[in-house]
Amino acid sequence: MKYVYPIILTPEKEGGFSVLVPDLEIGTQGESVAECIDMARDAIGLWGITEQDAGRTIPEASSFSPEHSQNEIVTLVDVDFSVYRRANDMRTIRKNVTVQSWLNDLAEKEGLNFSQILSDGLKHRLGVQDRP
Repeated sequence: MKYVYPIILTPEKEGGFSVLVPDLEIGTQGESVAECIDMARDAIGLWGITEQDAGRTIPEASSFSPEHSQNEIVTLVDVDFSVYRRANDMRTIRKNVTVQSWLNDLAEKEGLNFSQILSDGLKHRLGVQDRP
């Protein structure tokens, strides 16, 4: 599901910006506005999938016009947590599977990688790709 959050960019004296995502109480930084948006999207994505993994609900934005100072920039960042997870969560888990003995023998003789074949088959069946 795609979410949209406001971010506040505060210019830093030495250059660049500090970035705040007020609804999530997380921050990051960047040298340019474009880099700040990318960094914010990454911070929000990581925060979101961590919350999902912990079984917590991801909140919607409370406002698209957060309070800010006159010298600060407010913009919006969208994040699709499902897409972010597929692109960045590369953990692997061990699964125990059962196959017929004769099929196992043939596959081993061919030097087939069971994990790769299972992953490919699951992606095909579920209609997903490795990376968006």
